[in-house]
Amino acid sequence: MDNYLLRTMPLAVLWILLITLLPAVVQGQSTYWQQQAEYTMEISLDVNTNQFRGTQKLVYQNNSPDTLTQVFYHLYFNAFQPGSMMDVRSRTIADPDRRVMDRILYLGEDGIGYQRISSLQQDGKSLSYEVEGTILEVVLNNPILPGKKSTFEMEFTAQAPLQIRRTGRDNAEGIRYSMAQWYPKMAEYDQHGWHANPYIGREFYGIWGDFDVKITIDSSYVVAGTGILQNPEEIGHGYLPEGEKLKRPNSGMLTYHFAAENVHDFMWAADPDYQHTTARVPNGPLLRFFYQTDTLAENWEVLPEFTVKAFQYVNKSFGKYPYEEFSVVQGGDGGMEYPMSTLITGHRSLRSLVGVTVHEFLHSWYQGVLGSNESLYAWMDEGFTSYATNRTMAQLFGPGRVSGQEQARSYGGYFSLVQSGLEEPLTTHADHFDTNRAYGSAAYSKGAVLLHQLSYVVGQNVLDKAMRRYFNEWKFKHPSVTDFKRVVEKESGLELDWYFEYFVNSTRTIDYGVQSVEGEGGQSRVTIERIGQMPMPQEVLVAYQDGSQELLYIPLRMMRGEKNAEGNTQRTVLRDWPWTFPTYQLIIDRPKRDIRQITLDPSGKMADIDRSNNTYPSVNPATFSEEGLVNE
Repeated sequence: MDNYLLRTMPLAVLWILLITLLPAVVQGQSTYWQQQAEYTMEISLDVNTNQFRGTQKLVYQNNSPDTLTQVFYHLYFNAFQPGSMMDVRSRTIADPDRRVMDRILYLGEDGIGYQRISSLQQDGKSLSYEVEGTILEVVLNNPILPGKKSTFEMEFTAQAPLQIRRTGRDNAEGIRYSMAQWYPKMAEYDQHGWHANPYIGREFYGIWGDFDVKITIDSSYVVAGTGILQNPEEIGHGYLPEGEKLKRPNSGMLTYHFAAENVHDFMWAADPDYQHTTARVPNGPLLRFFYQTDTLAENWEVLPEFTVKAFQYVNKSFGKYPYEEFSVVQGGDGGMEYPMSTLITGHRSLRSLVGVTVHEFLHSWYQGVLGSNESLYAWMDEGFTSYATNRTMAQLFGPGRVSGQEQARSYGGYFSLVQSGLEEPLTTHADHFDTNRAYGSAAYSKGAVLLHQLSYVVGQNVLDKAMRRYFNEWKFKHPSVTDFKRVVEKESGLELDWYFEYFVNSTRTIDYGVQSVEGEGGQSRVTIERIGQMPMPQEVLVAYQDGSQELLYIPLRMMRGEKNAEGNTQRTVLRDWPWTFPTYQLIIDRPKRDIRQITLDPSGKMADIDRSNNTYPSVNPATFSEEGLVNE
């Protein structure tokens, strides 16, 4: 508006303009939105050729403030062809996944995977498109305006590849079909734009939506997967409630009709030898288990009991599972998470079988319900899941070591990565890590350490509350690192920018040491030094010769506060430590001869890469545990 008009306009008119424009301004400040998709699909699979034909109707809701002139689909099966990006990546990376190696290069015509588009329409009119590897690039006839819907109708054919990575047919344990990433899937569009990443075997990111899926297959096969079966009376195979009569048509084919609401993917599996059993979580979902009867059946028979107990603990500790069912399905190439379901290999010891089941169903919390962009923030899924898995397994089997040590393996993985010199920042996109080791240790180990160490910064009780709040506030959305950080800040009252900037955005490490202890009359002067580049608050346990002890707490100035006291040891809060100061001195009001030992970080939660200098007098670091020394 012209400055002259503003100067000469009557005050009353200005007020009217302000009141009129204010709602638009406030609305413009509400930045969160997410796209929505409704899939209706039908396929018919020929179990002799491993090929299927399908139709897909996709109603796409553009909730963004942007006008979309193009869309992209993932065609994941196309990765399983010689010369694909996944094939070349596996043959050129320094440490290829042992499940992939050069296997794709040698696939024959009947072993490759593909998804081929026969026709594609937008709102009834044909579209032009190009296939670039695993991505279908589509130019729209009519742009999709903000707040508007568009309907895409597709016909496609596909061939299930020999099982190599996550998806395919005839896996190493003889499961006929592990059908993950089996359909043309619309890529996600968010505030950062399109995420049409070529598939090279790492993580996924999808649109929240509803799925209505019909799968027609030979009637001897049992089908399991995402969603809830809508026609159990036609299927049987353990789906039909006891006492109800089977109404199966007299045909060599059966159609399984599944529906799943508010999920961002759909997986299914099929095998003629599946045993199907169920268990109910009290006040929770129905659990389904599908496995071959010759697969260490005695372990699968007791798996439901452990899974029920695990669900109960996780519901209480991290937030309540929101769906009606969850399926544990033998298949795939290890363990892989999908909405309302998982594929796991089954030839395992009991503890390994329970462990992989717990880990994969916990992805339902940190990938299935909290739908972060795990391609970009893999640690927000894998790390959070690993942290929660470690705690859950300790509840089921006991920690196996000193109490509080359930995260020790994650710390060991992180320390090993640091020592290797291969570490890359957690901000690295999952597809672009230089090595598989750097990706795996960062996403799983360092991600879990980030959470456990955060309990050192804010307190365990505060972190537990924050984790539940994070789940409840962000479920069925796409939370970012900042969204999680803000929840923990609100719950703790502390400023935590510094923590994530160092531990997520960089590879700077933590190393503190007791530099010196000097007697001064009836007092002792203790100098602590920061050797590593990452600053942290310090807990200093002073043990005296008479058997007493006290805990001295040194907050970082940039935390703008301190965590609440934990444990039974008397705590004294000292002045803040400004991060630019390389050393910190404190005075103990007792002579040096009274001091038996001084220990930095007695809980062991701080990821200090050199613990040998954490005590006075110095001790061999092997003589004290990696976690939980006192009063935790």
